[in-house]
Amino acid sequence: MHRMSKRVPLVCSLLALSGALLVPPGGLRSDPLVIVRAMTATSIAEMYVESDSVVVELEIGLADLDAFRNLMPDQIYERLGHEPEPLRTRLGRFFLEDLTIATPHGGALPGRVVEMTARPRLKRDEITGETLPVQDEEAEPTVFAKLVYYLPEGAGPEALVFSPPSVESLGAAANVGFVVYHRGVPVNDFRYLGQPETLRLDWSDPFYSRFENRNLRRQYYTAISAYLYVEPYEVRREIVVRPKDLQRWVDLGLEGTEVISVEDQEEIKARVTEFLAAHSPVLIDGQPAEGTLDRINFIYRTLRTSGVIDPPRDLDVNSATLGAIFVYPTDGLPDEVSLEWELFDERIDVVSAAATDEAGGLPYFLTPEDNVLRWENFLTNPTIPGLVEVEAPPEGRSPWLILLVLAGLAGLVVLVVRHGRSLLGGGRPPLRAVGTAAVLAVIVVAALPRIVRSSGVSDDKAAQILHGLLLNTYRAFDYREEDRIYGTLEQSISGDLLTDVYLETRRSLELENQGGARAKVKEVEVISSESEPLAGATGFAALGTWNVAGSVGHWGHIHQRRNRYEARFTVEAIDGVWKITGLELLQEERL
Repeated sequence: MHRMSKRVPLVCSLLALSGALLVPPGGLRSDPLVIVRAMTATSIAEMYVESDSVVVELEIGLADLDAFRNLMPDQIYERLGHEPEPLRTRLGRFFLEDLTIATPHGGALPGRVVEMTARPRLKRDEITGETLPVQDEEAEPTVFAKLVYYLPEGAGPEALVFSPPSVESLGAAANVGFVVYHRGVPVNDFRYLGQPETLRLDWSDPFYSRFENRNLRRQYYTAISAYLYVEPYEVRREIVVRPKDLQRWVDLGLEGTEVISVEDQEEIKARVTEFLAAHSPVLIDGQPAEGTLDRINFIYRTLRTSGVIDPPRDLDVNSATLGAIFVYPTDGLPDEVSLEWELFDERIDVVSAAATDEAGGLPYFLTPEDNVLRWENFLTNPTIPGLVEVEAPPEGRSPWLILLVLAGLAGLVVLVVRHGRSLLGGGRPPLRAVGTAAVLAVIVVAALPRIVRSSGVSDDKAAQILHGLLLNTYRAFDYREEDRIYGTLEQSISGDLLTDVYLETRRSLELENQGGARAKVKEVEVISSESEPLAGATGFAALGTWNVAGSVGHWGHIHQRRNRYEARFTVEAIDGVWKITGLELLQEERL
């Protein structure tokens, strides 16, 4: 803050500004300007194109004050070293020559200043540019201005040209990051506005508004996306689509509507499911595959993440997006999977796609001439999840073994009593008695440790057993079918506990706001384990802490998850194997 001390008072003087800045200059117009993304740019413009105007929310950094001098109040303008000039005159020049929004043939749009104040620089997400919920009140000061550029009356213009403040020989005079929205639909991701950029406007469907400069195209610019996820035991086909686009092939009741109400959303999802199930077939190893709907939800998507809109709300028909997931169970990892895309027309001539396996995703673009998305198994050493081997528990105390030891000890006592006197008198016992005593001693020595051995295990051994049982528990959820999940769980969990563990584990693997998407566990790490033997049984009680790492890919994103748990366990030997017979979850923490 000290390096800006000379300029801070200049900016803070803006707080005293009021109606003087709100006077519209005569004969001027302008379009919505949104300071570009490069969310780290000195100045940021967020621009909103509506039916009659363009609203620009402008955050001006101190280093760019001179580039926006014609927008500044008189005292700041003069402190920047310029000769006095009326604000009204300078505002007219600003909308005509500086930050301009123009129609291709009608010239710059007239505009006015609605609000101007000083505020700390907003902290923004480093990927999406969205304003973060927690701000820094000590951030460097900026000038915030809200501007309105007026569109010509009548039908909306076919295009708008956005231009940054510039100096003839130096190009852009300000370091501006910007994003534009057309009727609420983002046209571009945050980018730098370094030169005049032309935006072609589609007033019937703003989703199709585009900048002529392809570098300003948003990431999710296609109306439909199709994804294949290939994993051991299942293939997923995922479709992301706007209902408004599917309306051209199937009647969803959207003609003439602007909002998809909550009441209509379930019916729309049902119709979309039926339609998508009958189109874009999937082949697995050359054979037609029958999939089932796993889930379908209205979703949101950003550059950073995606998720289910929950709770439901009324949605703008232009931006409402559905995500549908169909699942195809397999016996292992296929050799080849393909998806044939059938839905193209004059507007949808390209569909973004990707085929993803454990090595990552391979992006692809489907066209009418090249409409098949293929995945082939080129993995040199694919990971096929399976159960790990857990060391068998020690054999329990056998009653026959105990009787044998007691008999051996009794025999030794009888021999000692019978031949003790001869030994004390210096005589020798019969050779047969010596041989019998030796055999009995061997039996006792061999069997006695197994009788007296504790049924407990060391902390290290308990940690190994817990790791194996926990990993095998999570591995059960690599399968899709419920009977296979239960069958696998039964190898590590006792019957009485089985249902509780199934429900709790499934809950812990489901990602919030993802409509039931379930992470596949990649790693289990036991952090600590303190154990003590069970009384009267072969087994141990343990207080254990462990980390679980997993991931799931869908909607074009890979969602990572890492949790830490603490629980009390009871582990017992049942039918010659270790099983968890008791579980009390004490703590769950998202890492």
